[in-house]
Amino acid sequence: MELNTIKPAIGANKNRKRIGRGTGSGHGKTATKGHKGQKARSGGSIKPGFEGGQMPMHRRLPKRGFTPLTKKEYALVNLCQLEIFEAGSVVDAEALLKSGLISDVCDGIKVLATGELTRALTIKAHKFSATAREKISAAGGSIEEI
Repeated sequence: MELNTIKPAIGANKNRKRIGRGTGSGHGKTATKGHKGQKARSGGSIKPGFEGGQMPMHRRLPKRGFTPLTKKEYALVNLCQLEIFEAGSVVDAEALLKSGLISDVCDGIKVLATGELTRALTIKAHKFSATAREKISAAGGSIEEI
């Protein structure tokens, strides 16, 4: 086998369709565009959402809802995820980022009560759910709101 004898697999290469090159090619005359109409014209593409001139759906339907400018987005952490820390350690934003439990602090960190906590940890976060507070104190841990 030599480099000059290597050929691509059968069916791997396909010739492109040369349209509008005479009737003998099979793609001449109308050049696969059918007869007349908007789509047959030069530059005749229809924009997405265009409905032939009638009021488009996205303008017929009413606007609904809004995004408040003061909305805060918290990085969420569940109690079951905090099991990776050793007993007695301090869990803060830096420790959570280093462990990979959160990727960004956003507007703060909120601890939720999903799962069980079996170790006494000192947890520093911006918000805690009521059930999470109970479970942390039941496990012998402490809470510090930042």
